[in-house]
Amino acid sequence: MDPRPIAPPPASFALPLWPLPLLAGLLPALASLLALWLSMRAGLVPACNPLLEGCTSISRAARHDLPNQLFRAIVLPAAALQALTWLLAARWLRAEGLGGTRALLLLGLLAPAALVLYGSFLGSDGSIYRLLRHYGTVVYFGFTCVAMLLTGRAIERLAARGTLRPPRGLRRALLVLFAGLVALGLFNALAGWWFVDPLKDRVQNLSEWWGALAMTLVFVVLAAIWRRCGLRVQVFR
Repeated sequence: MDPRPIAPPPASFALPLWPLPLLAGLLPALASLLALWLSMRAGLVPACNPLLEGCTSISRAARHDLPNQLFRAIVLPAAALQALTWLLAARWLRAEGLGGTRALLLLGLLAPAALVLYGSFLGSDGSIYRLLRHYGTVVYFGFTCVAMLLTGRAIERLAARGTLRPPRGLRRALLVLFAGLVALGLFNALAGWWFVDPLKDRVQNLSEWWGALAMTLVFVVLAAIWRRCGLRVQVFR
C-alpha cells in the first residue's frame, strides 16, 4: 500500500468564458438557416437568397411544421445563453470599476425574455399572437442592440485606460458592426414611409436578415475579445 495521503480534489476550477457568447450568437443563426433550408425544401418559402433578394423573413421561414419545431428547440436555449452572457458581461465590467452595468443587466435580461416570447408564439394564429410576436421581435432586436452598444462603449473605455488590450482589428470590427446595426434599425423603421408593398416587405426582410447577421457577428467578436483577455469564471464544487 502507498502510505502517502491522497490529496483532496480542488475545491474550485476556472472555465473560459469565450465559448458562451460564441454559442449565444451562433445558435440563433443556425436556427434561422436550418429553418430556411427546410422550408425551401418543403416549398413553404421560395428558393432564394434572403440576404440578397429579401424574398422571405426569418419568421416566415420558421413558421410551420418541422422548421418551426427545430427553430424553437434551438432558439429558446440560445435565449438563456444570451441572458447568461449579458449577466456575466455586467459582472465583468462592474469588477473593472465601470458604471452603467445595471442598465446592461436589465436590457440583457429583457431582450432574451422577448426572444423567448417571440419563439414561443411563432407559428400561432390570431391577432393577439401576432402582436406578441411583433412585440417580441422589436424588443429583442432593440434591447440587444442597445446592450451591445453599452458593452462596446465599456470595452473602448477599458482599452483607453490600458486595462484591456483587444486587437485593433476587433475594435474596428465592433465599430463597423454597431454602425451597421444602427443604420439598419433606422432604415427598417423608415421603410414603411419610403416604400409600398411588395417592395416594402422585401426591404424589411433584407434589413431583418442583415441585422441578425450583424448581431451574430457582434457576439463572435465579443467571444474573441473575451478569449484574448483570458476571461474565466470560477466554478465551485
